[in-house]
Amino acid sequence: MHLRVIVPVIGDTFAQSVGAEITAWVSHGTTFDVVALARGTASIESEYDEALAAPGILDRIDEASIDGVDAVFVTCFGDPAVHAAREIADYPVVGGFEPAVLHALSLGERVGIITVLPNVLPMLRSLTRRYGLSERIGCIRVVDLPVLGLEDHELLLDRLHAEASEAVAKGEADVIVLGCTGMLGVAAALQRRLEENGTYVPVVDPTGAAVTWLESSVRLGVRPSRTTYMRPPVKARSV
Repeated sequence: MHLRVIVPVIGDTFAQSVGAEITAWVSHGTTFDVVALARGTASIESEYDEALAAPGILDRIDEASIDGVDAVFVTCFGDPAVHAAREIADYPVVGGFEPAVLHALSLGERVGIITVLPNVLPMLRSLTRRYGLSERIGCIRVVDLPVLGLEDHELLLDRLHAEASEAVAKGEADVIVLGCTGMLGVAAALQRRLEENGTYVPVVDPTGAAVTWLESSVRLGVRPSRTTYMRPPVKARSV
């Protein structure tokens, strides 16, 4: 299968790190490419950023359809433009939130999400309601670091551990989901640190969840339901 990874920001700042992360997750026989946006924002940290990025994401979805890819991963935990993309794509499309949280639901009763900044919270609460998960999401916490400031893995890991430990201690979560696809390469380390400090708690990496979800969907031969995601009139895409 061929997977296209859309980094929903302008520029190539994340291309190399995202490519390395995807390489670590794809199965033998899966190929992929990584594309950024021609128009959008430098990061997505609010609903405003998400709205600005949507046209550029849908441009890339159109290109993916022409190129005949098998699946698309929009690598952002806010699932920007994912549902709109499913209206015009005949292949599976996911962001970071849906596959990660739905996977986490099979690992425990209460899911704790740890994301980047307070201004991201309204987006994730809205997604929680949309997917009907309010009773299972025990908390959404923040590490108070911007997306463009996640490269310091030690600082990120320290803050993730502090928030995850408190969430578990307070009974808010027995599964942790990393709430930003920019939190690269730290899920396993956080899980080990939690266990070393006395409590094993599964930690779900949104990139890993998305890639394995898409691979499974392609192998199962499934794609978005046309009864749910109806293709819009052509004029709707000419705006």
